[in-house]
Amino acid sequence: MAAKVWFASSEAGCCGESLQAKILRILDEAGLKEIIPEQGLVAVKTHFGEEGCDSFVSPLYIRQVVEKVKEAGGVPFVTDTNTLYRGMRFDAVSHLALAIRHGFGSEVIGAPVFIADGLRSKNDVVVEIPGVHHNETRIAAGIAEADALIVVSHLKGHAVAGFGGAIKNLAMGCASAEGKREQHRAMPAIVRDEECVGCGGCISACPEGAIRFEGFALVDSHRCIGCGICVEVCPESAIYFDYKRDAARFSEHLAEYALGAASLFPEKALYLNVLLRITPDCDCAPFSDRPIVPDIGILASTDPVAIDAASLDLVDGQQGFTGTRLAAHHRPGEDKFSGVWPEIPIRTQIRHGERIGLGRSEYDLIRI
Repeated sequence: MAAKVWFASSEAGCCGESLQAKILRILDEAGLKEIIPEQGLVAVKTHFGEEGCDSFVSPLYIRQVVEKVKEAGGVPFVTDTNTLYRGMRFDAVSHLALAIRHGFGSEVIGAPVFIADGLRSKNDVVVEIPGVHHNETRIAAGIAEADALIVVSHLKGHAVAGFGGAIKNLAMGCASAEGKREQHRAMPAIVRDEECVGCGGCISACPEGAIRFEGFALVDSHRCIGCGICVEVCPESAIYFDYKRDAARFSEHLAEYALGAASLFPEKALYLNVLLRITPDCDCAPFSDRPIVPDIGILASTDPVAIDAASLDLVDGQQGFTGTRLAAHHRPGEDKFSGVWPEIPIRTQIRHGERIGLGRSEYDLIRI
């Protein structure tokens, strides 16, 4: 049986057709009221954007979700988790300060903002799953203890997974630092020893102390978190990721961690994907590049696999923008994110997610 995915186009010709109005309608159509327990604590999981990024989901849209949760009798809070890498989202204090700077103050969004994994990302719970790579996952306690979950995701590209949507927001986004570390271990950095000049830049830059020098740089794959900082700082391009070997495995890790988070909310989770400013990179990047396709709209579903599958199909159906990082696959029907990240198998998250019972890739698209 196909999953239902609701779709609201970004096209508008009058005030009643604004995306803010359509969010309210799509939440009604997708059955938001059915997943909200009376006076239940409802986690609205989003991404506040890295410092320098401005393509994250607008707090105005998050406010619409918050208002609908209140209308349904729930008590919403807006949340995200801390990052592995050092930056403005590495601890809850800096993370909250950045969230407010990006417009996610409670006065704007109508609900408290809460960092779900605690001050230094130590607050998590272990969730067992029937995975291929993982038997258990580490999910942020502030999400795991909620009574219902609404995941609001910006659909965009990703340098390792190819794209990020609901599955990645469930997986990396709902995990504690240790859970993120377990996922990133699928994609360790590699050194071409014959090209290493021993400058030590990577050793100084590594946030995990995972690189040492023994005639050339050596990466400890058990400590490497796959952040890519060493790749960026190496002046000789001697450090790289083996996408052909590791990218599919990384996406499988994402799908399994997504299962860990989703399994906590049987019939109590709803997913929104926002297909606006569809950029080549994750919102964890400290910048926002030009979009690769036109704005499309917003999708809603109770199935994270189906909503990501529908999102990719809608993106692929667009005429791609030239003069962007979309280097190929510009025509409608061609795989757009492969045109940005050609070495990454784009739909692995979806295939593996379906294989392990996270959801279904077959869907019925319902336009509102």
